[in-house]
Amino acid sequence: MKKVGIFWPGDYRAKPNELATPNAKEATEQLQQALRKLGRTPYVVPGFLTRPDEAISKLGPIDDPLIGVFVHWAYGPHTCDGVAGKDSPLLLASNFSGVWPGLVALLNTGACLESINRRHSRIWTDAPDWTKDAAFMERLDEWCSTGQIRYSEKELHRSAAVAPEAQALGERIAAEVRNKRVLALMLGDTSMGMINGYFGPRILSKHGFAEHKVDQAWLPDRVKKIDARRVENAFRFVRDKGVAFHWREKDADDFTEEATKTQLAMYLAVLDLLAEFKADCLGWQYQLGLLPVLPPSDFCEGLLNSTCRPETNGDLVITATEADQGNLVPMELMKRLLKAKGLHQAVMFHDVRWGAEHDGRWLWVLLNSGSCGAYAFNHDAETLRGVHSYRQPAGYFPIPGGTFTGESLPGAMTWARSYIKNDVAWMDIGRGEVVALPPKVRDAWWEGTTRQWPFMAADLFCSKETVMAHYESNHIAVAYGDIFGEMVAVSQALGFQVRVLARCN
Repeated sequence: MKKVGIFWPGDYRAKPNELATPNAKEATEQLQQALRKLGRTPYVVPGFLTRPDEAISKLGPIDDPLIGVFVHWAYGPHTCDGVAGKDSPLLLASNFSGVWPGLVALLNTGACLESINRRHSRIWTDAPDWTKDAAFMERLDEWCSTGQIRYSEKELHRSAAVAPEAQALGERIAAEVRNKRVLALMLGDTSMGMINGYFGPRILSKHGFAEHKVDQAWLPDRVKKIDARRVENAFRFVRDKGVAFHWREKDADDFTEEATKTQLAMYLAVLDLLAEFKADCLGWQYQLGLLPVLPPSDFCEGLLNSTCRPETNGDLVITATEADQGNLVPMELMKRLLKAKGLHQAVMFHDVRWGAEHDGRWLWVLLNSGSCGAYAFNHDAETLRGVHSYRQPAGYFPIPGGTFTGESLPGAMTWARSYIKNDVAWMDIGRGEVVALPPKVRDAWWEGTTRQWPFMAADLFCSKETVMAHYESNHIAVAYGDIFGEMVAVSQALGFQVRVLARCN
């Protein structure tokens, strides 16, 4: 290959693209210098690709090798729809930064491409001068020469030792699911271009799950009909149980008690929908459709994922933000395993946002605005202490509404993720540890990402390279406690292809 096209996958919204433009230009200049150093002739496809039709019209006619530059959030279709049906070399490149979720978009787009069987490679760097990063340059040269980058697969395993009691419990839960399949209430399809997170009935039905879709457009009308007394009772409940609300603080003058009450009315409306359809779990689209109409759903999702919540029946409701079925499926299975094993049933939903070394080991910052329950912050099923609610940043959320956030407590954990590869459902499973950081380090990492969102520092017990090169999502499901063997057993029993990510001893 001699000529190489460079394109900018973008957000649908103009503002994020505007904010990311300086980073995109800098990364593109760095990439062009690196390609020229390798004897290639780069050119740039003009402008951000902000809609699927732009990907089709701008990328579709190009037969040259292509590199997408990811320096902020980008929708999967803004790459996928322009390159589908081709087999020309494709590379996803990101600057490894927590400030802008470019690597999150790279992971999402990589998983989206995998879900449509489109071959691609990934590359990343945090070097100020990309040409001085020897590993980056070696990998870029490999891609330029062969059309792909091969990464080590030594931490990817197709089997794991499972104790007999774990095997029995996993098979028992699988039998219960086969006897009465799990019904997921879906408030819309996946959010913001995460096509890798939509499985649909053709996949779900093979593994003991069903979906019932309800358009998010139902919510504004339903919210209006919620009895004001229920809202006031719910408001009193969350305050009495310890939520710290950051109303009217700097850059949040419009975030008031009324905004929180509207979010509580949304929570109650969805609770009624769950009861009406007798659903077991929930996928909530979140963005973008209701942004001009209702507050963000973060606070509602956090409550649903907590046993301590208004009008509780004693259980939480597994809720996957952005209607991501790739997290919803493992979260529901993990909840059932946790309960059966006598552990607390909470399962947290996160982005793989960024990472760094601390005390000689690699830790990921897991950080997602919605669907992390209170148990992560207090390890107490009966309280909401440790939960803070800040205004979602106004640049992205015009109607004020609060987050459901806190610092995740340390402890052993199990993580999982389901995804589509070669037209079948897979389940990634691993062990890990949530780590308590020194306050200065924690604050630097938190402030360097998004301070309003729930924070978890985690060792996933595999390398940074394995996650960046092979992990098939920007999302991850995390549960405190060891249910690793049980999760392997239940996944295999329900027909998933299982892949274990773990360091080699």
